[in-house]
Amino acid sequence: MTKWRTLLLATIGFNFSFLIWFSFAPFTGPMAEEFGLSLAEIGILASAAIWLAPFGRILTGWLSDRWGAPTVFAIVLAYVGVFSIASAFAQSYAVFFVERLIVATAGITFVIGIQHVSEWFDEEQLGTAEGIYAGVGNAGAAGGALILPRVFTESWSGPIFDTSWRAAFFYTGIVSILLAIVYYTIGEAARSDAKREATKSTANLRDWLYTATRYGTVVLALAYVMSFGLELSMNGWLATYYREGFDTDNLVLASTFAATFSVAAGLLRPIGGYVSDLLARKEKNILPVFTGRYREQWTFVSLCFIVVAMVGMTLAGMSGQVLLAVGAGFVVGMGCAFAEGAIFAQVPAMFPNSSGAVAGVVGGVGTVGGIVYPLVYAAPLMPSLHTGYSVVAATMIPILLLCAWVFQPHVAARATDDGVLASSGDSSASRAPIDD
Repeated sequence: MTKWRTLLLATIGFNFSFLIWFSFAPFTGPMAEEFGLSLAEIGILASAAIWLAPFGRILTGWLSDRWGAPTVFAIVLAYVGVFSIASAFAQSYAVFFVERLIVATAGITFVIGIQHVSEWFDEEQLGTAEGIYAGVGNAGAAGGALILPRVFTESWSGPIFDTSWRAAFFYTGIVSILLAIVYYTIGEAARSDAKREATKSTANLRDWLYTATRYGTVVLALAYVMSFGLELSMNGWLATYYREGFDTDNLVLASTFAATFSVAAGLLRPIGGYVSDLLARKEKNILPVFTGRYREQWTFVSLCFIVVAMVGMTLAGMSGQVLLAVGAGFVVGMGCAFAEGAIFAQVPAMFPNSSGAVAGVVGGVGTVGGIVYPLVYAAPLMPSLHTGYSVVAATMIPILLLCAWVFQPHVAARATDDGVLASSGDSSASRAPIDD
């Protein structure tokens, strides 16, 4: 395969994975009615969609380095499809909850695709290519919010189901299994045998532990908590927020409002990667600090943007104007997109022969935000549904301070060698990429 065909295959696979991951979000209203769920329980359901992602991403990132992305991607799509179909037939909430937990592991495919794309693209194109992959892929959440409630309407009456959300889960499961077959059949793991062997040689516990504990890996993982973790939390929550916070009973309208965030967070992500590539290529400083660390400067600016935008989300919500809140949500999505693109322009550039393992750690830890933040949004102690966004913004400030420390030129220059465990220059994961 050419690198562009690989990028297309990975992007399609991840886009659908994101769609099926958050396919529950447009249907929280009818599901809550059928199973008798409270608002707090809906928040738990949104949080639960992320519970298995941290460990799953760490594991599949390493497995992608070891076995190759096509095999691992196909396995995940196949079992996700099976359990999505099974969840359509669930009659008790306990069974349904467990089955949707397993379906939610569709989100671990992100690191598989990151590894697959990095095996085909050179460093000067990595930020842009990974941005396209992840950005268009993440937009699958918007596709789910826009498409699923329109196809599977409240008046749905099909050959198998008379309930819209059950039909949605059944048919998306079928598509997932078909995609698994396609990915396994036509996917190729790397651009050359030499590149494949270089990556496979680092897929051992010693090298994984080394890369996972470098300062660069740790700080990017925490930065991903406040960018991608935030995106996950909003994808699973915003439809409920617009419905409950502004008394919007129209399910399709609330889902459409929520989709504007997903569109921004997904489709604008390539810009984040492209700007990182551009600054590194032109060696252009955009901050008076972190001189010479061009990718780090852009990442820091994007993270600061998120914090400011989250405070704006609270202020817009408290105005009582739903369209203003929708616009604020779009701005938050924009900040997430820029930061995520910047972060995953750095990851494969820093660790070219172990991009799957590092992407697994960064992507896995990053999902923690998706678990915790919905619980803050729906917390009974909050004065209103609008307050949680500012509270979350306040929790991001320590991460910003840590980034500022690691991004200092003298620290950043050693960020792939020094770490929270003993430093070492003798790991194969830290060696220069092989030429092929």
